Amino acid sequence: MNPMNDGGGTERVHLLPADAGRATHSFDLGAHEQRRLAAVLAASPDLDVLAVLESEAQAHRMLYSGLDAEQQATYRLLVEAGVLDAGLDDSGALDA
Repeated sequence: MNPMNDGGGTERVHLLPADAGRATHSFDLGAHEQRRLAAVLAASPDLDVLAVLESEAQAHRMLYSGLDAEQQATYRLLVEAGVLDAGLDDSGALDA
């Protein structure tokens, strides 16, 4: 058993063609992230995911509330450029 694979079936460490100055393997972090998330959720049975997401949305609304016209224009430019995620207004619709 390869310790990098946890014996879980398909290989998660992939050998790459040897090339001078480059790594000769890669590691799939997706499977590790899934195991980590499952462990966090199993250790937190009372975690209310919807409440956490709502509190994050509320924090986002509070952070970007009260902007003056110039700040709102800058915010919209950053959202359109993909630098910031659009927030949710009080109705739940995306605002930009």
